[in-house]
Amino acid sequence: MISKWQWLLAQLTRTLWIRATLYVVLALAAALLAVLIERLLPGPLPIDIGADAVDRILDILASSMLAVTTFSLSVMVAAYSTATTNVTPRATRLLMQDTTTQNVLGTFIGAFLFSLVGLVALSTGAYGESGRVILFAITLLVIALIVATILRWIEHLSRFGRVGDTTERVEQVTTRALSERIANPCFGAHCWDGEVPAGCRPLYPADSFYLQHLDVLTLSELAEEHQLALYVPVQPGAFVHPAEPLLWVHGQLDEDLQCALCDCFTLDSLRSFDQDPRFGCSVLSEIASRALSPAVNDPGTAIDILGRGVRLFAPWAQGPAAQEAEVSCQGVWLTPLALDDLFDDLFGPIARDGAGRIDVQLRLVKSLQALAAQGACFAAPARRLAREALALGEQALVLEVDRQRLREQVETLLG
Repeated sequence: MISKWQWLLAQLTRTLWIRATLYVVLALAAALLAVLIERLLPGPLPIDIGADAVDRILDILASSMLAVTTFSLSVMVAAYSTATTNVTPRATRLLMQDTTTQNVLGTFIGAFLFSLVGLVALSTGAYGESGRVILFAITLLVIALIVATILRWIEHLSRFGRVGDTTERVEQVTTRALSERIANPCFGAHCWDGEVPAGCRPLYPADSFYLQHLDVLTLSELAEEHQLALYVPVQPGAFVHPAEPLLWVHGQLDEDLQCALCDCFTLDSLRSFDQDPRFGCSVLSEIASRALSPAVNDPGTAIDILGRGVRLFAPWAQGPAAQEAEVSCQGVWLTPLALDDLFDDLFGPIARDGAGRIDVQLRLVKSLQALAAQGACFAAPARRLAREALALGEQALVLEVDRQRLREQVETLLG
């Protein structure tokens, strides 16, 4: 669990311009470092480097890094476009947060500005003989960094933006969000069944947005400070609007306290992966649904998503029950995440869009059977979805032999 400001800081550090700015600052500092070191030296260095030698190297760096940066930006945009077209637009944000891409672009831009500043400083005579030696040594280090970055970039481009790579990213971020909910089903708050106690007053949002982040820690601090009991009926990822309460409050409220409580709910027009494992499951099902469309006709990707779903949900059976989880945030009650909703988000669309393919339907039922065998908590949602898959398959499958195979597989699960 992290506070709102920690979450906002994490979102900021994932942006490209922040990392690029950091590399630019380091490049400017490296270019001017030679001037400072030269003044601190007790005497001239025994090595002499001509200004023309350093000038030629920096000129080559400046021209080449500008071209490489432009090429890398075009490759990055093409990868985003490919992911939007072949995977799902919702996964593009994960590619935009790729640290390798951001570090590579930051390195290239920083090297370009380093060479520019070095050329300007050389032309103005800011470097003496020792300064040129130090600048030459720093330039060699920058060249080594560029070579290593280019080799890493070439290897990264071989898979960046591909369906498998993007699916892996979605699975990883969903696993992190789901693992946090398994360990803390209610984010450290009390488990709430949804029944509003008498005497509570609702607190409504001012506009219609998605709930991206819920700051339960600050809610608990406010509840203890003002002697409140807070009941949160919404989950991260929920679409909130002025007609439905954002929070039920038992206790005295003033305008400032209402604003402080509303600030604990970060709202935006888009959903976020961080606290919302249902969104990750929905994106995975979107990838499978697009793969099953007639235009793509790639059932293998849908089957791969089913395997990832089994791996994703398996830890749920070892997690604590919502009623037994440790309570670290006093004064706050929250409804736990429902396993049925997760199954519907991931397996439901695949059962619908893959109803006419026996290979997908059989793998879906086998995936549900694998989960049901790993924990009793999976039995009810697995059997329900197996019955739905059978009903859809009965209508969509053309051959009677395929329908019979599906019936037998479902009967194995139900029996």
